[in-house]
Amino acid sequence: MSESTAAGDTPASPVLRMQKMYIKDLSFENPNAPEVFRITQKTDPNVELNLQINNKQVTDDHWEVSLEVTAKVVTKEEESRVLFILEIEHAGIFLLKNIPEEHLPMVLGVECPNQLFPFTRQVVSQVSVDGGFMPFLMEPINFLGLFQNAQKAKNGSN
Repeated sequence: MSESTAAGDTPASPVLRMQKMYIKDLSFENPNAPEVFRITQKTDPNVELNLQINNKQVTDDHWEVSLEVTAKVVTKEEESRVLFILEIEHAGIFLLKNIPEEHLPMVLGVECPNQLFPFTRQVVSQVSVDGGFMPFLMEPINFLGLFQNAQKAKNGSN
């Protein structure tokens, strides 16, 4: 049963609000330092980027949504060298109230990651700079497209 206003006939407005943001795990590896800093790269390095979105309910109205990002950056030489490996799990606690059950997967898989991602991107960029490299700027991510593709794959396998 959904909450109603004082008039009793209109459902309460949905609420989506990030209440806390934090780093759960962070790792930066620079296995070939300091030799790797002498390599002159005339082209952009190769980047392997993996992203996973996780969520879990914390209380009735609170959900933790986290972005797990792994980036492996290597040179484009024949004998490629690892420049750095960065892993982060960046999370937020979101207040979700009066959201219809059928919309919850999209809110958790699209709206919450959209709010969290710019901050994750900033942390990743700063960590790469602190590791001695140029800022590593992750491209914007279309979370709606990812969600829709996952739904298609899920429905196709049923």
